[in-house]
Amino acid sequence: MPKSCWPDFVEGRGAPANPVPQRFNMLDRVADGDWLDHQSMTDQPERLVTSVTLEKPKSIISRNTSPDIPFDRSINPYRGCEHGCVYCYARPTHAWHDLSPGLDFESRLFAKPDAADLLRSELARKSYRVAPIAFGTNTDPYQPIERDYGITRACLAVLAETGHPLTITTKSDRVMRDIDILAGMAARGLVAVAISITSLDAKTHRTLEPRAPSPEKRLAAISALAKAGIPAHISIAPIIPGVTDHELEALVAAGAAAGAATASYIPIRLPHEVAPLFRAWLDVHYPERAEKVMSLIRQMRGGSDNDPTYFNRMRGSGPWADLMRVRFRRACRAAGLNTERVTLRTDLFRPPAGRQLSLF
Repeated sequence: MPKSCWPDFVEGRGAPANPVPQRFNMLDRVADGDWLDHQSMTDQPERLVTSVTLEKPKSIISRNTSPDIPFDRSINPYRGCEHGCVYCYARPTHAWHDLSPGLDFESRLFAKPDAADLLRSELARKSYRVAPIAFGTNTDPYQPIERDYGITRACLAVLAETGHPLTITTKSDRVMRDIDILAGMAARGLVAVAISITSLDAKTHRTLEPRAPSPEKRLAAISALAKAGIPAHISIAPIIPGVTDHELEALVAAGAAAGAATASYIPIRLPHEVAPLFRAWLDVHYPERAEKVMSLIRQMRGGSDNDPTYFNRMRGSGPWADLMRVRFRRACRAAGLNTERVTLRTDLFRPPAGRQLSLF
């Protein structure tokens, strides 16, 4: 289907539409224009400008008990993500705010400026037990607004001070800004960083994740991290059959050449509102193969657009998923990846000093 069939389509954004969330039986919103900052431009159509709302949560560490996730706690300094990756499994979380998982998710963002203070308070509790904290599990901690808000960096400073382990997953080379903190933590065995790369093809990258840094910049980030002694990991996520799966071996090789020591992958997941958004994206950018792509996805997801079953959701099932797994393992062996496992230390943690004691 041509772009003209999608009235909400905005060039340079990921989602082709801005559907109203329905899962929570919320009333349809009436657009009144106060959340859209349209600017008239002489040679371009009206532009959707990102807005940021400051959020004041009471806590910053989120907990999970999922058996197929290798961490039990995480920090998300932001809600929503301007990178605009159309496949992002976190998009449905915007529906909790009565906002669309479509364009709202990538243009109406939330920032948590008190995150570092909240983190300090939570780490100081007598009941706190140390384990690695994961950054980048829901939305990217180094998305463009981190340049202005610096919330991720402020949290890193607290963790460095207290000797607390963490992991980072990001699609941004902005992580290199914090090498001054991360290198010192890596020397103590406290941090590992995963750079997510979906495609090496410029055209695919521009439409799939339009506001994320280029693949070249992300590979450069892997190289800079590795040279600084920071364990660097390449995350090939997601792999999209019929769109990016042919790049699997090249991505593994490129990550290894840049300095990554380990690698992982995840087949595309399409929970809740992500599935119709992704189908719309296919209609706009790959109309000639849209049905084939969705058929391959369903073959890996038990006949549905998505399979939320633990473990299956991270690897898929069926012949296509099995083939992907074999190809990935062979590529890693050829590139010399995953020969050792990175283990972070927890014995160096010391609770932060109270505000009064820190004066002396």
